[in-house]
Amino acid sequence: MHELSIVAGLFETLLEQAATHGARKVTAVTLRMGKLSGVVPELLESAFDMYKKGTIAEEAKLWVVDVPVRIRCRACGKEAEIQSYVFLCDACASPDLEILQGTDMVLERIELETDDPAAG
Repeated sequence: MHELSIVAGLFETLLEQAATHGARKVTAVTLRMGKLSGVVPELLESAFDMYKKGTIAEEAKLWVVDVPVRIRCRACGKEAEIQSYVFLCDACASPDLEILQGTDMVLERIELETDDPAAG
């Protein structure tokens, strides 16, 4: 389950950012996750819930935003969102596609609780 190692890396960033901003708690984390990222959202959420116990993120909510797969056809130039796993251009049926989005995972937002209302 590589989701555990992803969450371990995520927590390094969370703790670093919490320390940088003088936070008492991490209250929410938002990840943008591509449909082809290779990460199973349910397993990631489960790993996050296990990993956060006993940390300053113990009460944090994990929000996962699905990012659809977008492609550009190298033959005709059409850009489209892929709805299924049939990787053919729906305009010209070419299989020569460039994936524009949907393969990565990005930490989009960390919500922190601090003692200083101006720091949050």
